[in-house]
Amino acid sequence: MTNKLTMNLQTFADPTRIADVIVPEVFNSYVINRTVDKNALVQSGIVAQNPELTKLAQAGGKIIQMPHWNDLSGESQELSDTDPLTVNKITTGQDQARLQMRGNAWSANDLAGALAGSDPMMAIGNQVADFWIADDQRILLKSAEGIFASAKMKDNVHDISTETGKAANFSGAAFLDAQFKLGDAYNDLTAIGVHSQVYAYMRKLDLIDFIPDSQGKPIAHYQGLQLIIDDGIKPVGDVYTSYLFGKGAFGYANVGAPVPTETDREALAGNDILINRRHFVLHPRGVKWTEAKVVGTTPTYAELTTATNWERVFNPKKIRIVQFKHKINAVDVPPVGPLK
Repeated sequence: MTNKLTMNLQTFADPTRIADVIVPEVFNSYVINRTVDKNALVQSGIVAQNPELTKLAQAGGKIIQMPHWNDLSGESQELSDTDPLTVNKITTGQDQARLQMRGNAWSANDLAGALAGSDPMMAIGNQVADFWIADDQRILLKSAEGIFASAKMKDNVHDISTETGKAANFSGAAFLDAQFKLGDAYNDLTAIGVHSQVYAYMRKLDLIDFIPDSQGKPIAHYQGLQLIIDDGIKPVGDVYTSYLFGKGAFGYANVGAPVPTETDREALAGNDILINRRHFVLHPRGVKWTEAKVVGTTPTYAELTTATNWERVFNPKKIRIVQFKHKINAVDVPPVGPLK
């Protein structure tokens, strides 16, 4: 009886703590892998992990220089046995990315349910991975907002929101016009990001196909493009912005923070704390980061949306992002069944 009572008191006195279940080296690797495996941006092809970008980013510095060869242009020359060929120069360009340095911290109260699980490290890792996936999506959309605030991106914009009546609404024909802003590179587009109200509108018009993935889970597609629904793409009044993305539109590189994962304890408050940090690059290829208006050590969300922090350096067709501005009202649509 005494032994049982002692054991019960010990159990009560020694609850599971974050430091008991988190092995930083294992945890950090798990979170990185889960963030990639579960990330719809990666799975759709929008975000591509680039070994060369990773190598450049790991060389050090906040600004990552990415030189590139410009496309060869002009027409061929006629061969002659008297006149030599004119030699044309191969020119180079300079793309430039920014190292993102971000982190967050959670207390045991926030993670109480995870600590109670049979595998608390995995449960906590899944929660942290889900947080970073949502944050990556936020950074990508803020970056897209910033680059399209620049007048130099006008060739990649299709805006029908100023049209009259139904002509201003999302439609199949208007979507094709947006898609073909990339000309013969239109087929590189693989996904479209929309607000949930735009998705609901598309569902009401029966425009969505559900294609099972490798695990049999139905994934929403529109005209062959995977749909990514995110209310971070906020409308302005009744004008909605949707983004068409191509394969590898954004390059990604995990650089690794000096101390990615730590645990701490506030003894007086009785709080266990998990701290997770990331250093990474998530960069729209072909639009140079200028660092024109950055106050702190890493860009804020607001600074990512600032037009002067971005400058187009690729041919518009090589930038695999199209901004599509439209409305979704003024159309009577029949009700549909429950959303999948």
